[in-house]
Amino acid sequence: MSLSYAEAQKILMDEFRLYHHPIALTFLFDDASIEEFKDKHDVYLPVKPMTFCQWEVSARMKAQTVLGTPDKLACSNGKVSFGWKDIDDDEIKTQMKYVRNFEQAKKFSLSKPRLPLGKLKALGVGPLGDAKMPPSTVHFYCDNMQSYHLAIDWMAATDIHPLHANITMSSSACGGNVYSYLNKHANILPACSGSYNSGKTERGEVNVIIPGEHILMTVERLLERKRNLGSSSITRPGDPFPGADVCKNCPLLIFKKDKGDE
Repeated sequence: MSLSYAEAQKILMDEFRLYHHPIALTFLFDDASIEEFKDKHDVYLPVKPMTFCQWEVSARMKAQTVLGTPDKLACSNGKVSFGWKDIDDDEIKTQMKYVRNFEQAKKFSLSKPRLPLGKLKALGVGPLGDAKMPPSTVHFYCDNMQSYHLAIDWMAATDIHPLHANITMSSSACGGNVYSYLNKHANILPACSGSYNSGKTERGEVNVIIPGEHILMTVERLLERKRNLGSSSITRPGDPFPGADVCKNCPLLIFKKDKGDE
């Protein structure tokens, strides 16, 4: 089976009842790849510097493909994750609210996933269905059970188990994508304090990030499971996702008022 990215997005949106478009993130390391990206996509440019999470809002909520560059990124965490800024004492001080002391802030900062300094030229951030180049990662904002289904299908498709999450004290969206890209491993993690606010995740969305080279095989596994079980739902096979939200033993969960000695 050979799916297009547009077909994969439609299947994911329909079967998992996704609220947001999956985001195709494309790391662009040279001028030629930037020009190719611009030629193949209808590109939107940030008017003013903003956060990476806000670039993603445009992609997942408005289906716009954003071309982001270092001069248009206002978030220090994002700059560090993408190799657009080194970690110095001033950067470490911005992380002090998470930790016990400066030394711990330094240790935690240096252990976060980062692209090599100065190598990345630009970022393509758009809906998966509009991707015309192989994405580096695919980022989902979804609910608990959607994230579970995505994780299960990724593990089955890649034969990797268990899925190890990489959660940092900040940089959930930016660093989370970098982790999946560098390690070729899916990631599932909550919003960090910055992405919760600027990323508009008031619904409590969970981040699921899948390496770009794994996304089509993950969707193909979803379709295989649907053929075998009768639906895409793991919780209640045969029902549309997410299935009936009831306990398996629901008929047994009956309570009667205590009438004493009557």
